[in-house]
Amino acid sequence: MTDVNDREPAWFAIAREIQALVQNGLTYTENPYDVERYEALQVVASKIMAHGFSIEPVDAHDAVKELRGYVTPQVDVRGAIFRGDTVLMVQEKSDQKWTLPGGFADVNITPAENVVKEIEEEAGVTARATKLVGVYDSRQHTPLATQRFRHIYKLFFLCDLVSGRPSPGMETQGADFFPLDNLPPLSLGRITEAQIREVHAHHLDASRVPYFE
Repeated sequence: MTDVNDREPAWFAIAREIQALVQNGLTYTENPYDVERYEALQVVASKIMAHGFSIEPVDAHDAVKELRGYVTPQVDVRGAIFRGDTVLMVQEKSDQKWTLPGGFADVNITPAENVVKEIEEEAGVTARATKLVGVYDSRQHTPLATQRFRHIYKLFFLCDLVSGRPSPGMETQGADFFPLDNLPPLSLGRITEAQIREVHAHHLDASRVPYFE
């Protein structure tokens, strides 16, 4: 079987599809025998994942069991603020790497409001979202080594700095502007250099058409 795309091998797509069927089944079934069957199938998905990623089966199974509810892509929002040829970035506590400020969207506020909130929480500045740059499918752009079973739609916004000076928040340990030609080590599960370049292209050309897949 051929790979689904350049980054995602077929075994990973198959394991994620099995897990999605399992997760949906466990969400709705009330039959204890069906629960037993779905949980057995969940172990199969975990074994595929463990083999593919060369990790311990118990670690793979623990990651799978954390997923709950009907499966649908999650929404991640990222905001880019430019100052000349520099871009605002934050350092994540979880992996010590750098990314555009952002995170999973919360309910009851718009995508633009979400990205403004994330920028304030992670970088300590007030921002205004000015343009949707694009909607990315994580399967196409996130390096395989940083993926698990989650399927994510990533929304990138061009933003203006309204007020404040960069400072880290609860989930970050650094916040600063970096030259585009000298970016810090990137948290590749959250951002890629190509995505930063695309947002910068929109910063330079307001008429540039938003990207989507």
